[in-house]
Amino acid sequence: MRLLIFPSSIYLTNYLTKNSFRSLFLGTSLGLMTLIVSQTAAAITTKNITYMVDNQPYQGYYAKADKPNAPFILLIHDWDGLTEYERKRADMLANEGYNVLAADMFGAGIRPTEIADRKRLTSALYEDRSKMRRLLQGALNAGQQQGNNVREGVTMGYCFGGTVALELARAGFPQKAFVPFHGELKIPTGQSYDKTVGEILVIHGTADEVVPMEDFATLGKTLEATKVAHEMISYSGAEHAFTVFDSDKYDARADERSWKRYLDFLADKYK
Repeated sequence: MRLLIFPSSIYLTNYLTKNSFRSLFLGTSLGLMTLIVSQTAAAITTKNITYMVDNQPYQGYYAKADKPNAPFILLIHDWDGLTEYERKRADMLANEGYNVLAADMFGAGIRPTEIADRKRLTSALYEDRSKMRRLLQGALNAGQQQGNNVREGVTMGYCFGGTVALELARAGFPQKAFVPFHGELKIPTGQSYDKTVGEILVIHGTADEVVPMEDFATLGKTLEATKVAHEMISYSGAEHAFTVFDSDKYDARADERSWKRYLDFLADKYK
């Protein structure tokens, strides 16, 4: 079965699952609008963009590298929504030569500050994987509208965002790689990695009590059994959310090492 998912002839072939994937890439309308444009000191271009999914506005952040045909990275935020943290990471990657779209999974203006709201928003998407995938489609469409080849891109994410990155991998969308930083690693009921196209790089903390090393090991065994190319790295002493600057969980050693490994991984993918 062949399903056209992008106007520029990107196709999805035989990736439909019984319940969760049928609505992927359907019903997403585009209406990109540039809101803010600025220049950083390194000459990267940054702007906010609004795109539509299910007739609702979502606002992402786009950081464009100062070079032609830069590779594309889709960055998915943590459970507090798209904040300065994701913008900072996007800028860091743009300075390394990548075009980065930090996606919005909650909706324009929805940036929860209370834990109860964060749980409610993320739980709603965990329970509606079809919507999660439509939101990913909207973000990929937005990245394509900026002139990127999203099929040759990489999707990454932090915590909740890492979980979402693996959702795209299981959906079978073809990309270079999927990279969760301290994300949820359990496989949802009814899903598998049988259709995954692209390598998976898992970056995790050995001291993570939210996502224990048992889940890390189980995922490794699953990826091996399904013959998905993967690399899995854990850092001693690093707790959940160890990459988040200025938080009580931040681990500078693990963050610096994992960031270097990630940049080396990207460089190898695009050499």
